[in-house]
Amino acid sequence: MVLNCRHVWDYISGYLDNTLDTQTRADVEKHLEHCEICSAVLDSTRNVLILTADDRVFELPLGYSERLHSRLTEAMLEIPPPEEEESS
Repeated sequence: MVLNCRHVWDYISGYLDNTLDTQTRADVEKHLEHCEICSAVLDSTRNVLILTADDRVFELPLGYSERLHSRLTEAMLEIPPPEEEESS
Protein backbone atom coordinates (compact mmCIF):
# COMPACT_ATOMS: atom_id res chain seq x y z
CA MET A 1 0.00 0.00 0.00
CA VAL A 2 1.22 3.51 -0.75
CA LEU A 3 0.97 5.72 2.31
CA ASN A 4 0.49 9.46 2.32
CA CYS A 5 1.78 11.78 5.04
CA ARG A 6 -1.38 11.61 7.15
CA HIS A 7 -1.15 7.82 7.26
CA VAL A 8 2.51 7.95 8.26
CA TRP A 9 1.79 10.46 11.02
CA ASP A 10 -0.82 8.06 12.41
CA TYR A 11 1.84 5.34 12.49
CA ILE A 12 4.73 7.37 14.00
CA SER A 13 4.10 6.19 17.57
CA GLY A 14 3.87 2.54 16.56
CA TYR A 15 6.95 2.95 14.38
CA LEU A 16 8.98 4.34 17.28
CA ASP A 17 7.62 1.69 19.66
CA ASN A 18 8.31 -1.04 17.07
CA THR A 19 4.73 -2.30 17.33
CA LEU A 20 3.74 -2.06 13.66
CA ASP A 21 3.25 -5.21 11.64
CA THR A 22 6.04 -6.02 9.20
CA GLN A 23 4.24 -4.77 6.07
CA THR A 24 3.09 -1.48 7.62
CA ARG A 25 6.58 -0.82 8.98
CA ALA A 26 8.04 -1.45 5.51
CA ASP A 27 5.46 0.91 3.96
CA VAL A 28 6.29 3.63 6.51
CA GLU A 29 10.04 3.19 5.89
CA LYS A 30 9.51 3.40 2.12
CA HIS A 31 7.60 6.68 2.58
CA LEU A 32 10.26 8.06 4.93
CA GLU A 33 12.96 7.41 2.30
CA HIS A 34 11.58 10.15 0.08
CA CYS A 35 9.55 12.43 2.35
CA GLU A 36 11.55 15.08 4.16
CA ILE A 37 8.51 16.36 6.05
CA CYS A 38 7.63 12.99 7.56
CA SER A 39 11.29 12.31 8.32
CA ALA A 40 11.39 15.61 10.20
CA VAL A 41 8.18 14.70 12.06
CA LEU A 42 9.74 11.36 13.02
CA ASP A 43 12.96 13.02 14.23
CA SER A 44 11.02 15.67 16.13
CA THR A 45 8.79 13.09 17.79
CA ARG A 46 11.82 11.04 18.76
CA ASN A 47 13.44 14.19 20.22
CA VAL A 48 10.30 15.04 22.19
CA LEU A 49 10.31 11.55 23.68
CA ILE A 50 13.96 11.91 24.65
CA LEU A 51 13.33 15.34 26.19
CA THR A 52 10.25 14.25 28.14
CA ALA A 53 12.18 11.30 29.55
CA ASP A 54 14.80 13.75 30.80
CA ASP A 55 14.47 14.76 34.45
CA ARG A 56 15.34 18.39 33.73
CA VAL A 57 12.60 21.02 33.54
CA PHE A 58 12.42 23.42 30.63
CA GLU A 59 10.61 26.74 30.70
CA LEU A 60 8.78 27.36 27.45
CA PRO A 61 8.40 30.92 26.19
CA LEU A 62 5.07 32.61 26.82
CA GLY A 63 2.61 31.75 24.04
CA TYR A 64 4.68 28.84 22.72
CA SER A 65 1.84 26.29 22.91
CA GLU A 66 -0.55 28.55 21.01
CA ARG A 67 2.01 29.26 18.27
CA LEU A 68 2.89 25.58 17.94
CA HIS A 69 -0.77 24.56 17.76
CA SER A 70 -1.42 27.22 15.12
CA ARG A 71 1.52 26.13 12.96
CA LEU A 72 0.55 22.46 13.19
CA THR A 73 -3.03 23.28 12.21
CA GLU A 74 -1.81 25.29 9.20
CA ALA A 75 0.47 22.45 8.13
CA MET A 76 -2.31 19.89 8.40
CA LEU A 77 -4.64 22.06 6.30
CA GLU A 78 -2.04 22.26 3.52
CA ILE A 79 -1.99 18.48 3.06
CA PRO A 80 -4.66 17.17 0.72
CA PRO A 81 -7.03 14.62 2.25
CA PRO A 82 -6.31 10.96 1.49
CA GLU A 83 -7.97 9.62 -1.60
CA GLU A 84 -10.88 7.31 -0.94
CA GLU A 85 -10.57 3.85 -2.46
CA GLU A 86 -13.38 3.07 -4.87
CA SER A 87 -15.47 -0.02 -4.15
CA SER A 88 -15.55 -2.58 -6.93
